[in-house]
Formats: sequence, C-alpha cells, structure tokens
Amino acid sequence: MTELDASSSQTPKKTTFGLPRPKAAYYPHPGSPLYADKELYTGISKAPKTHVKTYRCEPRSGIAVKIPARSVFRITTPEGPQVCDLNIWNAHNPRERFWAARTRQMHSAHVSTFDRLWSNLPYLRPLVTITDDTLSARHDEWGGRVHDTLGTRCDPYVDKLLSGEDNDLHCHSNLTRAVLPYGLTEFDVHDVLNVFQVTGLNEYDQYFMETCPATKSDYFELFAEQDLLVAISACPGGDLSQWGWGESEGDESKMIDCCRPLEIEVYSLDDEESALKGWEAPKVVDYKGNHGLKGPQ
Repeated sequence: MTELDASSSQTPKKTTFGLPRPKAAYYPHPGSPLYADKELYTGISKAPKTHVKTYRCEPRSGIAVKIPARSVFRITTPEGPQVCDLNIWNAHNPRERFWAARTRQMHSAHVSTFDRLWSNLPYLRPLVTITDDTLSARHDEWGGRVHDTLGTRCDPYVDKLLSGEDNDLHCHSNLTRAVLPYGLTEFDVHDVLNVFQVTGLNEYDQYFMETCPATKSDYFELFAEQDLLVAISACPGGDLSQWGWGESEGDESKMIDCCRPLEIEVYSLDDEESALKGWEAPKVVDYKGNHGLKGPQ
C-alpha cells in the first residue's frame, strides 16, 4: 500500500461474502415520475430549432445567463477539451436550485441523455432534462465516467487550507462573480454538475479525475423545464491534464496552457405545440404533512 492509499479509511479487500447482488435504491419502472419520456425528449432534441444566442465563457472565467422555459440549450467546448462547472436556479426563486446529491441517488453518479437535474426541497422537480450528449455514457478502463455529481467545484478555501496561500482562480469564485449581477451571492453557489469531466472512485473509495476527452464538436444538450438562471465556470484547471492545487500544486504555466473557453448556445423550438405535445410544466411535490408538527391549539 502506498502512502497515498494509506490515507484512506477504506480497504480494497472484501470483508463480507455471499450477499445477494444489490439493486438500485430508486429502481426504474415504466411510468415512474423520476424518468423522462424517451419518445417525447427524443422528439424535442430532433425538432427544428432556431438559434437565439451564443454566450461565450472565456478561459478561467464564469458567466450567468437567463434561459426561458421550453428552450433547448447546449454547453459546448468550441476550442477543445475544457471542464465546465454548472449551477442552475429557478430564475424567479433562487431558493430552488440544482440538488446534486438527490440527482445522484435518483439517476446515477454520472448523468447523460434522458437523466434529469432535480431541484432541492421543498420543491423536488426537474430543472432540466438532458436531451443529447455527444460523449454519452463514456466509461474507461479505470471506471472513470463523464458528467459527474460526485465532486464539487474547486474553491479558494480548500486551497488556503492546504497551501496557506490565497488564490482567486477557482470555479467557486468564478460562479460567485457571475451571479452577483443577478442579486445572488456566494451563499447561493451550490454543488455543481461537472460537465465534460471524467471522474470516479478508486479501489480505496477515493475520488479521482482524468483528462477531459471533449473535442471542438462535442456538446451537452438540455431542455429547460422552467425559466432558469444558468451559471457556468470554465475551470481554471482546464482539461485537468496538468491539474494541481494546494498541497500538490502543479505548474501554473502548464495549467494555463490547457485552459479553453466554453459556450452556451440557446435555441427556441420552431413549433412548440408539435414538439411539446404531451409535455407539462413540472409541479412541485404537493406534500402538506408539515413534518408531523402541530400548530397552537
């Protein structure tokens, strides 16, 4: 065991045998409200559209844009591999925002076409449905997969904790700066979806990251189920081929060399009535139990 492996509390050795193969906790079945209607969302992805606008996110920076409900938008890597940190809010109520942990439980730790990105309590409804993904469910020899909900954004606090130095080049900082014009603050920035990022857990259950495989032609396409505020950060780690922060600080000049821009392309459906036949705007879960609490008599 290496010194790095020894730092994990987990062992790769099996300690229990003869157990039945576990099933997914949220087992998919036809008609479940958790899962997208594949025919409907395939139709949305293939429907004729008009390009509305492209928003550019320069290397090592962040942007935030409003995207209307019933729009389709793509996150792209126009100049080659680049990791994207994604935050999403309800445009009219920023308390409703993307919930990475529940999305991970209800779908999988890495998401792709027909998975949905869910909002937090007490709302619990899809913010977007993924309608296309050119990297698909990429799965490499070490178990690395793309578009993960396992990790979160890099931030200056962990960097300071590990290195003792202040560093403003982090996705948390990029996202914070991006949302300030919309009346939001650092407290509104939340756990991200790491788009185009390949990650996994090793045999010691430790989080790992690999070099981004995206090309100039790749994209991650989503259908806006609600009016949204969407923020992205072009990670200062670039394509992660030279990544290093804190105790394992990499060569800064090499990291800069692997940083590239991102873009958000927004499209409107040419014939909403036809493309969205059968679609309904998502409703919040109608729980009225008040958690068992009773008011004054």
